[in-house]
Amino acid sequence: MSSITIRRYTIEDYPQLLDLQKEAFPPPFPPELWWSPEQIQAHVDTFPAGALLAEIDGTVVGSATSLLTTYNGKPHTWAEIADNGYIRASHEPDGDSLYGIDVCVRPSFRGKGVAKALYEARKQLVRERGLARFLAGCRIPDYHKYAGTLSPDEYVKAVERQEIKDLVLTFMLKQGLTPLQVLPNYVDDDESLHNAVLVEWTNNSD
Repeated sequence: MSSITIRRYTIEDYPQLLDLQKEAFPPPFPPELWWSPEQIQAHVDTFPAGALLAEIDGTVVGSATSLLTTYNGKPHTWAEIADNGYIRASHEPDGDSLYGIDVCVRPSFRGKGVAKALYEARKQLVRERGLARFLAGCRIPDYHKYAGTLSPDEYVKAVERQEIKDLVLTFMLKQGLTPLQVLPNYVDDDESLHNAVLVEWTNNSD
């Protein structure tokens, strides 16, 4: 298989980024939640280093968007930390942490190391800028199967102990990220019962 190239995206990449989102999040996913040209332009203008895409043989197969923030441990929602996807109001140029607001991989290329490559690029950005950590709000899409018997915190601990496998959180743990806290009402997500887990990779983790 051809190698994965990670580079910054620009507004010129929008047609392929939109195609990627359509394939990764097909109906009934609301089309209005796909990245708009205005949001992509805002990412590029506000924090171009955090606007990444993955290519294989010239085809965009994944993307990831991040911003800078100062970690304070306070609960927050995706809309708050991401400025509703525009990042202009929430990005802190002097922040101590890189915060990932999304990762998207083309379904036909999943399991081929695309997401891992994007996360490695984010870790490298943390190192290059001398930041303290990488953070992200992690979905727990298998939680709804256990919600009758486990609280979100209990579920996260069970996944950490490898007693339960979660489609997203288990992957994040394999990338060296550590759960910090459950974030209730993080995003409209029926599978996670609207919960997310704030996960962290620190600059001295490797």
